Amino acid sequence: MRSRSSSLEFALLGLLSENELHGYELRKRLTAIYGPFRALSFSVIYPQLRRMLDSGLIEETVSPDKALSRRSRIIYRLSDLGRVQFGKATQTSGPDTWEDETFEVRFAFFSPTSPPNRLRILEGRLRRLVEKVEALHGELEKSPVGIDKYLEEWRRHSLDSYEREVAWLEDMIKIERK
Repeated sequence: MRSRSSSLEFALLGLLSENELHGYELRKRLTAIYGPFRALSFSVIYPQLRRMLDSGLIEETVSPDKALSRRSRIIYRLSDLGRVQFGKATQTSGPDTWEDETFEVRFAFFSPTSPPNRLRILEGRLRRLVEKVEALHGELEKSPVGIDKYLEEWRRHSLDSYEREVAWLEDMIKIERK
């Protein structure tokens, strides 16, 4: 659970490091990062924004422009502390940066991440996926007789997906090393 909260905080800091944004726009941009099937509701986003406000990472102002809506919009922006926190976060690497739950969010903000750290994250992700590929190969080789054919097909599909991502990561690592 903590990694999801940390991942969301990192994504919000990253988005707000680019522009000040209101809640609806933040949700749209988060959906672009996480994908439409893992869309985040406002009941997840606003409590996270409140925690970030309380800890001084972001600040809010009320937009006086009521031309678009009868309600005022709250605009969020990164505080100085938030900028420092985002800078530190882009320079960290470790298992939480290359696991399934967080890798795509980290990758979405690779531009402000230093090249050596990008390389560490890509290499960590590659190692993690190679482990998964090896485990799936082992499972497929020793599948018991009579195993559900759909489960076996799902394993083959997963293996194919992991192998494609491994090839992509190897290409990304070559590019990053140049």
